[in-house]
Amino acid sequence: MRRERRFFSGMAIALTLTVFTGFARSYYLNGAFDSPFALTPLLRWHGIAFTGWMVLLVTQTSLVAAHRTDLHRRLGVVGAGLAVVLMLLGPVVAITRTADGLQADHGVPPLVFLAVPLVGMVVFGLLIAAALYWRRRSPLHKRLVLIATLELVTAAVSRLPVISSLGPVAFFGATDLFLVAMAAYDLVTLKRVQPATLWGGLFFIASQPLRLVIGGSAQWLEFAGWLTG
Repeated sequence: MRRERRFFSGMAIALTLTVFTGFARSYYLNGAFDSPFALTPLLRWHGIAFTGWMVLLVTQTSLVAAHRTDLHRRLGVVGAGLAVVLMLLGPVVAITRTADGLQADHGVPPLVFLAVPLVGMVVFGLLIAAALYWRRRSPLHKRLVLIATLELVTAAVSRLPVISSLGPVAFFGATDLFLVAMAAYDLVTLKRVQPATLWGGLFFIASQPLRLVIGGSAQWLEFAGWLTG
């Protein structure tokens, strides 16, 4: 059990550090870097909510490690509400940034790339819904929450040095390394890949190329043009 608590706490910290590193120049240390990115009120609120999720993740894993599952359950209600806020703010930011010509497209046409964050929010919502459904089955719940969080972390990974210039294949692949770590942990400790890691991970990975397929369709381009028009 101690090894399990350390692993999930360590994963939460690693994901949070990745988010800080990815968004350091454009958000967390915006002023220190003389960044060209203007922090509008919408972006500030989005950043606060996004950061709140990461802080909550570290807090929740720490509470479980400290055997304070009573507080963990109470904060779970806050987490569910925050997830809804993220699913509302995320699409609004992506659409407005694309409409203003400011959304990073990573070498993909902007309207095509818009499918990446918008479909991503659907993926995040479905994984969080599954995590809440299985909240009383800890092995499933905590893995699904981590995989859902990977959806949020993908945006930070896409902004890391070197990776940012290599496009979706690179930042999706780098994000998936966290899934590899989860699968490896399962194999070492359980001698099998836990079902939540397996099926949640496959769902997450399968959604990645699907976003670009959707984004390249005529129907999507028409819809995205209407959203940003």
